[in-house]
Amino acid sequence: MQKANSKDVEAVSPSLESPPAYLDSGVDEAKLLRKIDMRVMPILFIIYLVAFLDRVNISNALTLGIVKDLDLYGERPNTALVVFYAPYILFEIPSNILMKRFNPHMWLSGCITAFGIVMLGQAWVSSYGGLIATRFFLGFAEAGIFPGSFYLISFWYKREEAQKRFTIYWSSVILAGAFGGLLATAISRMDGLRGMAAWQWIFCLEGIASILVGIAAYFLVVDFPKEAAWLTPEEKAFVTAKTRSDESHVVSVTTHDVLRYLKDVKSHLGAIMYFTIVVPIYAFSYFAATIVRALGYSTVQTQLHTVPPFAAAFAYALIVAIWSDRVKIRYPFILASDALILVGVALMLHYHGKEHFSAEYCGIIFITMGAFGGGAIIVCWILMNLHGHAERGIGSAWTIGFGNAGGIVAVFLFLSKDAPNYTVGYWVLIGMVLVGILSTFLYGAMIWREKRKALANGQVEKANSLSL
Repeated sequence: MQKANSKDVEAVSPSLESPPAYLDSGVDEAKLLRKIDMRVMPILFIIYLVAFLDRVNISNALTLGIVKDLDLYGERPNTALVVFYAPYILFEIPSNILMKRFNPHMWLSGCITAFGIVMLGQAWVSSYGGLIATRFFLGFAEAGIFPGSFYLISFWYKREEAQKRFTIYWSSVILAGAFGGLLATAISRMDGLRGMAAWQWIFCLEGIASILVGIAAYFLVVDFPKEAAWLTPEEKAFVTAKTRSDESHVVSVTTHDVLRYLKDVKSHLGAIMYFTIVVPIYAFSYFAATIVRALGYSTVQTQLHTVPPFAAAFAYALIVAIWSDRVKIRYPFILASDALILVGVALMLHYHGKEHFSAEYCGIIFITMGAFGGGAIIVCWILMNLHGHAERGIGSAWTIGFGNAGGIVAVFLFLSKDAPNYTVGYWVLIGMVLVGILSTFLYGAMIWREKRKALANGQVEKANSLSL
C-alpha cells in the first residue's frame, strides 16, 4: 500500500522528484513567461472584448428604441437574439481547422474585421428582416474567435499557468458586460444626433471599433509557438517542451480524428458542463437590463445598474483563477460557482418587487459571479486535458460550439409575458445548474479513472497530463 501511495505522489507532482529536462536549457523561464504574456494576451483580450460587446449590445438597443423603430413585437426580439447562434455553433469546428491552415494572425483578424463590417451595417437596418439577416452574419463571422483564441492560448502555457491566462482572456466577456452598460448610458444621450437613433449609434460606433481592432490584429496576433519568429530557437524549444506542443500546426485534422473525439464520453460531459454554465451567462448578459427595468427604473438607471454585477464577477473570476492554479485543481471551484448561481436564483425566486430590490439585485450579482467565474474554469479544465493540435482544435470548437447552444435556451427564458417575476426562467436556471453539477462529478470521475489506469500501467507522464 505504501508503494502505491508513493507512485500517486510521483504521478501528481513529478516536479518535486525530478525537474523537467527543459529547465536545464539556460532560458530564464520567468522572463520568457512575461514576454509571452505581453505578446499573446493583450490583443486576444481586446479582440474578444469588442466581439462580445458587439454580440450582446442588442440587449442595450432593446431599451433604447429599437423595439419601436423595427416593430419588434411579441417574441421577435428573442428570435433576433437566437438567430445568431445557428451559424455560430455550426461553423466552430471548421473555423478552427481553417485557423490551423491560415495561421491565427490571418484568421482571427479576418473574423473580427468581418464582424465589424456586419455590425456597422446593422446600424442602418430598417426592418425586422434586415435585423435577422445581420444577426445571422454576425454569428457566422464570430464563430472562430472564441474557440480559436482558447485553442491558441492553450499552446503557449503549461497546465499550472493556464487558468490565470484563460481567465484573463475570459474576463474580456465580463468587462464587455460592464462596459456595455456604461457605453449604452453615454450613447443614449446621442439620440437624434445627425438624425440617428441611440440604438443606431451603438451599432455604428462599436462596428467601427471592431474594424480598427481587426486591422491591428493582423499585425499583433501571434501564431503557434513552433512558428513564432519573435522567439529565439532556445526559447522556442523551451516553450514547446514545457507545454508538450512540439507539433506543427500544419498537421491535418481528419474526419477520423473528429469521430474519435466524439466517441469519447468525456467530450460530451465537458460540452454539457459548458452548456449549463452558458445558459445563465447569456441569460444575464442579454436580460439583466430588462430585469432591472421591469422594476420601474429609468433607462439611464437601468444601464448603470447592470455594471456592478459584472465588476463583482470580474473580481471573483480572478480570485478563483489564481487559487485554482496554485492548488492545481479545477472541479471544486466549478462546484462553488454553481452554488453561487443556486443561491442567486433562490433569492430572485423568493423576493419580488421594487421594495425587495436589494435582495433581487444581490441575486443578480451572485448569478453573474457564479456563471462567469465558473465558465472560465470549465473551459480551461477541458482544454488542458486534451493534447495536440487535433484534439485541442476539435475539443475547443466542440465544447464551445455545443455549449453556446445554451444561448438559444437563454434568449427564451425571460419573455415579456413572464415579467416581472420570470418564475419559469429561474426554474430553468436551477435545472441547468443541477445538470452541470452532475456532469462535473461524472467528468471528474472519468479523469480520475484515467489517471489511475495510466499510473497502474507505469505511464506517469500521461497521468500527470490529466488534471482534476
